[in-house]
Amino acid sequence: MHPLPTLTLLPLLAWLALPAGAVAINDNLDIGGAVRARIDYDPDRDIEKLSFDTAFLTATYNSDSWIGAAKYRFYGKAYPFDYTDKIGDISFAEYAWIGYKFDESRQVQVGLNKIPFGLLPYAGSTFFETLGSVIGLEDIANLGVKYIQQQDDWNLQLGYYLRPADQGQGTSRGGRTYATSVATADDYVVDGSDNHERDILVGRLARNLKLGNWQSEIGASALTSTLHNQDSRDSGRRNALAAHYLGKNGPWGVQLQATRQVMNPQNPGSDKLVSFGSFDGTFNVAAKGNLYIADLSYDIPGTLGWLSGVKVYGNYSLFDKDESSFEDSQRFILGTSFSLEDLWIAVEWLHGKHDPYIGGSSYTQSLGAGGSDRWENQLYTNIGYYF
Repeated sequence: MHPLPTLTLLPLLAWLALPAGAVAINDNLDIGGAVRARIDYDPDRDIEKLSFDTAFLTATYNSDSWIGAAKYRFYGKAYPFDYTDKIGDISFAEYAWIGYKFDESRQVQVGLNKIPFGLLPYAGSTFFETLGSVIGLEDIANLGVKYIQQQDDWNLQLGYYLRPADQGQGTSRGGRTYATSVATADDYVVDGSDNHERDILVGRLARNLKLGNWQSEIGASALTSTLHNQDSRDSGRRNALAAHYLGKNGPWGVQLQATRQVMNPQNPGSDKLVSFGSFDGTFNVAAKGNLYIADLSYDIPGTLGWLSGVKVYGNYSLFDKDESSFEDSQRFILGTSFSLEDLWIAVEWLHGKHDPYIGGSSYTQSLGAGGSDRWENQLYTNIGYYF
């Protein structure tokens, strides 16, 4: 898709400055979106920036039988994409699907939809998300079909996906998507690979139950796919298994997940790394490892002055790699989110080691062999006006 011209985007941004509220086109169709800003503070790298983050448009459709949803994002010109000339130079779909409801308990979705794996919709309370999002196991949408059935306390979801999302607009060879997926490495990625993921099968089974005072969900997920290497012309496999727990007791919330991921690529070089990409960049991920996630949150009741919907949370994720010479990746986030009039705001302290997105650790190698062998810190704030 071509970048949105600046003259086209200006009226759009002006329209977004109108009072909040999605536009109901009719009884079934709503059009909405958001404009977001970000604040990055990292004294170690002398970064202190207030920047445009993203603008996105959404559409949702819901009738007695037919359903659907779409979301398209625009980035560019501002940090960390200040190497581009204008907003829209980087843009891609997050999801775009249509569905049919057989009845109140069964439906099918076709198109670019979220894969049913692990904790849903996210593996924690954080805006920045966990390490699962950068090894392709959290907040991921692929092109295919998904079946959902709710039977009493049981929820079953099955998906077959032909491949990851189409590449949108950007500068990367394989990272022009929202969701982190197996990708063609850019030239700057040392030991990068060129694998295409195909025939992705995903299944998730979860049960709601009461454990003491905790309203809980316990579930298990499985994923398997083909990794076809474009250089060797041979195919390997990607397999992942996960078990999760979600609990709510009054204002307290707990989320736990353990995941095993094993990739056996047929790279012409090392089989210990697979290149992934998203948000206009590509990087290496260790082929085999375990992902652990723990999240604790507390919803503060009522209002605090002008603030409402206040949540505080802590989230820890660990990517424990099989290869003994690789350094494990860790991410710890303390944060809060809340509403201020028509704004939704998240403020998070990011603390990471061998994490490509925190501090000055290596972007291309942190999730593989490792990056800077020290804990990196930065403060991140996202401010969104949603309509």
